[in-house]
Amino acid sequence: MSASWKLTAHAPKPVVHAALLVHDEIDDWDFDLVIAGREISEDRPLDWVLEGWFPREPGTAEKSALASLFVDKAPDITVEQLPDEDWLTLSQQGTQPIRAGQFYIHTPDFPPAEDAVNFAIPAAQAFGTGQHETTAGCLEMLATMKASGMTARRIADIGTGTGLLGFAAMSLWPRAEVTASDIDAVCAEVVADNAAMNGIALGAGPGAMTMVIAPGMDDDLLQMRGPYDVLIANILAGPLVELASEFAASVVPGGSVLLAGLLADSESSDQEAAVRRAYKLAGFRQARRLQRGDWAILWLRRRAIR
Repeated sequence: MSASWKLTAHAPKPVVHAALLVHDEIDDWDFDLVIAGREISEDRPLDWVLEGWFPREPGTAEKSALASLFVDKAPDITVEQLPDEDWLTLSQQGTQPIRAGQFYIHTPDFPPAEDAVNFAIPAAQAFGTGQHETTAGCLEMLATMKASGMTARRIADIGTGTGLLGFAAMSLWPRAEVTASDIDAVCAEVVADNAAMNGIALGAGPGAMTMVIAPGMDDDLLQMRGPYDVLIANILAGPLVELASEFAASVVPGGSVLLAGLLADSESSDQEAAVRRAYKLAGFRQARRLQRGDWAILWLRRRAIR
């Protein structure tokens, strides 16, 4: 195998979180540069590191790209060569399986669990591996929605990333037509590969998933396959606010939206309040809320037309 390289920047947890959010908003990111954030050790939960893996020796452009993710002054960035290793495998090291509700999400390096709904999702392909608290929270909430007795014939997963949340929804409502979308064209191949790995049918009919590349709801096929009983959007607070009216128009009366990617209200963030306001004005009411770490996950239902 060819040599790979790692870029490392140490910073407090909030700073690394903010850098990851900036990364999520960049449309033209070089996908050869795979990044991840983690705590240094369990006994130092506020000391984090932002790491980047690159298959070639990184130059000024790669170091500048990593530094640009930091809102304020970037920390020092170190570069080290990691010979004779697969850079993608290195980026997945330490990616432990997680449980979220009845779901067990693991990389292909780990065996499935016997007492769970299993999904094998390679890390570092796209957002939505289950490791991020918002994705895990959405998995839990989907299970809660199903347990409440909710039925779904048409489901949309907006900003699907790896396809994981759409796959989970299909396991809960096996006869549903699922439409997954993402603004990032690389996700089409990622979703196709993950669907094949997990035995997920791709296609247009019940029990199958259709993938489209589109910003928000701006796609004829995405519009034609609605309106949806359940619309999932694990993206960012800003786009969630902007898309509130479009989501309302794309969900049946009494239908549900599952929203994530927004920081829970705190002294330093009012993202949750802004999202709640936008969706209240768009005709939604809260059905359930949960919080994972610093992140809020909202299940909202559109008011039925009287």
